[in-house]
This record gives sequence, C-alpha cells and structure tokens, in this order.
Amino acid sequence: EVQLVESGGGLVQAGGSLRLSCAASGFSFGGYAIGWFRQAPGKEREGVSCISIGDGTTSYADSVKGRFTISSDNAKNTVYLQMDNLKPEDTAVYYCATRPSIPVMFGGGEWSLKSSIYDYWGQGTQVTVSS
Repeated sequence: EVQLVESGGGLVQAGGSLRLSCAASGFSFGGYAIGWFRQAPGKEREGVSCISIGDGTTSYADSVKGRFTISSDNAKNTVYLQMDNLKPEDTAVYYCATRPSIPVMFGGGEWSLKSSIYDYWGQGTQVTVSS
C-alpha cells in the first residue's frame, strides 16, 4: 500500500524558515517523482515543487524559486521541502504526492506541477506564516 506522510508544518513569522518532510512507503522509491502542492482557503491547489527521485531533476513554481529547495534522502525514502524567507502568502496546507517519473514531466510545460497527473497523496500539513 502506497503511503505518504507529511510533517514539519507549523506557525512561523514572515522571513522565517520551515522544513517539510514527506515519508514514503509501499512503492519503489527510485522510479517515482514526488511533488509538493499547497492549497490556501478558497483557492485552487497549486504545484510548488517536484523532484524525480531517480536522477534528481527538480522543478519549482515561479512563486517559490530562490526561496524553496526540494531534496531527497533515498536511504530514508523521504523528500524534503526547505522553505526559507517565508511570506504570508505561503500560508496553506501543503501536500506531497507521487507518481512514476516520466521524461515529459520535466520537459517543459510545467507538467510536473500539475496535480491531476499524480496518483497518490498524503494527508497534508498546515503552514501558517504570520506578518
């Protein structure tokens, strides 16, 4: 059974940092991609970042480039999202999701940040950034 468990959310002041974790189990970690998404109240879910576990290819939404860093620890089957210089507009529930990694995901068109292509989702973790 595929399971994704997020952790690391919390309350932080603007300009602060948080590191989210996504612990994965139940599938062959190396052949998959894991994406981070977020959803604020009253807004659609948006893609934040993605990593292809096998080759380390990454992608980021423009809104987080230069502030967020995605990484993986393959020995722990865990993906991290380091979030620095947080802003109030980063407040949302953050989810990780996974699917088998395919080349088109990172070939342009931001396919890797489209929620509809992911098969499995975690339960989410709340991030709140105060001004």
